[in-house]
Amino acid sequence: MNDSKKYEAAPIHTQRNEDTNGGAEVTYVWNEDGPVLGLSSISGVGIIERDGLFFKDLNRSGELEPYKDWRLPVEERAKDLASRMTTEQIAGLMLYSRHQSIPAGSTSWTASTYGGLSYEDSGAKPWDLTDEQLAFLRDDHLRHILVTNVESPAVAARWNNLVQAYAESTGLGIPANNSSDPRHGSDSDSEFNAGAGGKISMWPESLGLAATFDPAIVRHFGEIAAKEYRALGLTTALSPQVDIATDPRWFRFNGTFGEDPQLSADLGRAYIDGFQTSTGEDEIEGGWGRASVNAMVKHWPGGGSGEGGRDAHYASGKYAVYPGGNFEEHLKPFTEGAFKLEGGTGQASAVMPYYTVSWEQDTANGENVGNSYSRYLITDLLREKYGYDGVVCTDWLITADESGDKDSFLSGKPWGVEGLSVAERHYKLLMAGVDQFGGNNEVGPVLEAYAMGVEEHGEAWMRARFERSAVRLLRNLFRLGLFENPYLEPSDSERIVGQPDYMKAGYEAQLKSVVLLKNSEKRLHTDPSSEAQALLNTPPNRKAVLPLPRRSKVYVPQRYIAPGRDWFGNPTPEKTVDPLNLDVVSKFFDVTQNPAQADFALVCIENPDSGMGYSREDAEAGGSGYVPVSLQYRPYTAESGRATSLAGDPRPSDVLNRSHLGKSVTTRNESDLDLVLNTRVQMGDRPVVVSMTLSNPAVIAEFEREADAILVNFGLQDQALLEILCGEVEPSGLLPMQMPADMATVESQLEDMPRDMNCHIDTEGNVYDFAFGLNFSGVIDDERVRKYR
Repeated sequence: MNDSKKYEAAPIHTQRNEDTNGGAEVTYVWNEDGPVLGLSSISGVGIIERDGLFFKDLNRSGELEPYKDWRLPVEERAKDLASRMTTEQIAGLMLYSRHQSIPAGSTSWTASTYGGLSYEDSGAKPWDLTDEQLAFLRDDHLRHILVTNVESPAVAARWNNLVQAYAESTGLGIPANNSSDPRHGSDSDSEFNAGAGGKISMWPESLGLAATFDPAIVRHFGEIAAKEYRALGLTTALSPQVDIATDPRWFRFNGTFGEDPQLSADLGRAYIDGFQTSTGEDEIEGGWGRASVNAMVKHWPGGGSGEGGRDAHYASGKYAVYPGGNFEEHLKPFTEGAFKLEGGTGQASAVMPYYTVSWEQDTANGENVGNSYSRYLITDLLREKYGYDGVVCTDWLITADESGDKDSFLSGKPWGVEGLSVAERHYKLLMAGVDQFGGNNEVGPVLEAYAMGVEEHGEAWMRARFERSAVRLLRNLFRLGLFENPYLEPSDSERIVGQPDYMKAGYEAQLKSVVLLKNSEKRLHTDPSSEAQALLNTPPNRKAVLPLPRRSKVYVPQRYIAPGRDWFGNPTPEKTVDPLNLDVVSKFFDVTQNPAQADFALVCIENPDSGMGYSREDAEAGGSGYVPVSLQYRPYTAESGRATSLAGDPRPSDVLNRSHLGKSVTTRNESDLDLVLNTRVQMGDRPVVVSMTLSNPAVIAEFEREADAILVNFGLQDQALLEILCGEVEPSGLLPMQMPADMATVESQLEDMPRDMNCHIDTEGNVYDFAFGLNFSGVIDDERVRKYR
């Protein structure tokens, strides 16, 4: 073994933790002036000693091959390991798993089995690996795992340790790269943050972070979120989403930083710097290190211009259009933000293209195919023009066959290449320049694609093509120190995730994300002897409604939620709910169920929801199925708009003209508008305050005149709203988008153009335009407004 030797006994500077794997031993080995090594008894990996330093013998050869040597540059280690991998191993490295729940109980949409039995019947521990996980780690060589909900930080840590030990026990000892969609918001009922909630710091949604107009807050979020991710065993964030949301109807608007390209670039850059940057002892190389989390920025080249506001998760929304000729501006959050970081890591480590077909934008090959399939978008633009050499990973399920249902979320999404086989789709993606296949657990189609490449280009060429992707993927593991120690201490995870300082920072960001749109003058009626009136210390007179005196009497009407379907298509029941936790409200105000006794009413609503722009009922009645996406509460008929769509599918099984002109649609929550109007009648001339949760812009004209004060939020804890209402905190948020005057301006705006609508003007004369917001003194006009407006 030359001057290397395998270390047979644990040296004196080791520490064992027998609980880390639920009974499996983890040994830690310290190096002077070097990394701590973590080894699990499950993996069987030993130690090599050279010159008084220790290295993990990941392939059990007893030799110190370059990829094991933590002293070498990341690039050298990655190239060495890629050269040693079999074709099957590289193909497995290219896979990115379908969603995994910990544990995968039978009530979860990611249910799986344990020893052939359901989780509930198996007697498994919540951190045990499922049959599916064992299979894709062992048989398919998969190393990239997408995690959704976890039972607790300690369970996540134990599960991570089992995954890492099992991965380390096979082949070349390549660790797992566990990842997550955004999980710091308050809504776990969507695919895009299915791990949200639980014991983790709570922040506004991305649109709420945008409303702060403050890159420092966003970077601080990234720094804290990275610490919590690493404590959960998560080393890649499938975020940020920097698409500029240029069509106000797009249902992924809430995941963006709004519609302005410069704001999106600045906030995206700050987000990624926060996630990726390690400093001090944590740094390994070039800003990367043991505190870093890879950021997979999405969605190249921008998905916010779907025709008619429809979304490409669905066959009905597969086309992005550019009637304003504004394609280049959609690239700015990537080229001027994600690829030009201030920190040492330089650029986002990975990029995810969107599902959409960017209609007529391929000037080289004339192809109208999904973005990941486009050699022009991936190789000519992303790789060659903009010099990006990180990982390119497809969005989920784009190689799977479509279901035939144009409104199915879970359908395969092979837009533009529906006629190819699954293996042929993988090959086309490889030839376009893609490195990784999202939502694919099986290695077979990748190996078939490899064989196609060998037949067309020869073995040497195709092997080199595979190794290029392998090096990119392996860099993201080496940079984070995972080859040296991928293991966690569950007690540390419990301490780190959701710790008070992180919770406080998230809460403060929530406060800064609230936008005060309206604050009219109104007489506040109170009993002269009441505590509220005493706090006013003056007789009732005309003043701005907000802030309100503490201990005022508040009426909070219940909110009706109509029956509907979730994003899987499963039915959801109707219900009537308290929109706020009344126990929390009672800490600030006296709650009454009788509006006649209230000093003011607080009405909590959400923006109108009319669906995704497709109706099975219309299609079954002989129509095209295409209907408007409405931003108003009352039923809407499209009296203006295109008679002929810009894009369409000429196949007999699809629709060429996707126009919704003359079609009608109703919202699922028209009752929210009625709630405001009815409360106005009940309250007479006493103040009605509306708190509106926005995921899209809304036609606010339907109720604005009847509201005395309006606040909008983008994911908020109840207490934050109440602190602003009573003046303990002054609102400072700004609109990161325009609020349309009516649906006519929504129909006339161009899908690819930002800030091109006529905006609502309220009874106070204020225009609800981009960067508008009030504080208690009036319209905000600070450096943020002057920079971005």
